[in-house]
Amino acid sequence: MSKQIYTGRYTTENQEDIVVFIIGMRINRRLALHKWLPVFQSMPGMIKELYTNKDELGFLSMESYFGLRTTVMIQYWRSTEDLLAYARNEKHMKAWANFNKKIGNNDAVGIYHETYKINNGDYESIYGNMPLYGLGKALKHIPVTKNRNSARKRLHNTDANVTTSTS
Repeated sequence: MSKQIYTGRYTTENQEDIVVFIIGMRINRRLALHKWLPVFQSMPGMIKELYTNKDELGFLSMESYFGLRTTVMIQYWRSTEDLLAYARNEKHMKAWANFNKKIGNNDAVGIYHETYKINNGDYESIYGNMPLYGLGKALKHIPVTKNRNSARKRLHNTDANVTTSTS
């Protein structure tokens, strides 16, 4: 079954502060399967927990990518407080403790994350003939209007400053 395609141009509202969290792992030694596979396998349980308890956790949505050596997840969160609270929850703390116990400073596998707090109005998006994706899946997905027909107009576009001007 395929995802619904929204024909035309869409964007998202940008009236909320959001947090973009990028997390992933890199396989540094492919033959050290016994080192990197447990790290890889720890993620599905946490992802299921995030989607099952989205509202309570402040998790909005995510996208995943898998390369030959590197995986990356781009996650969208309601706030840094929500993200940091999840980092202290039982399932994540157990995975982190297991990583430190089994991997520590072993160079077979690496992990990384980056956190970006973005204020309302300081982000924009455009989707043409796409299913719900990225911010369009995390936030309110709306058709592009005259007031939002360029990146410049979508940036800092809140109800308080929406104009019908084309300047």
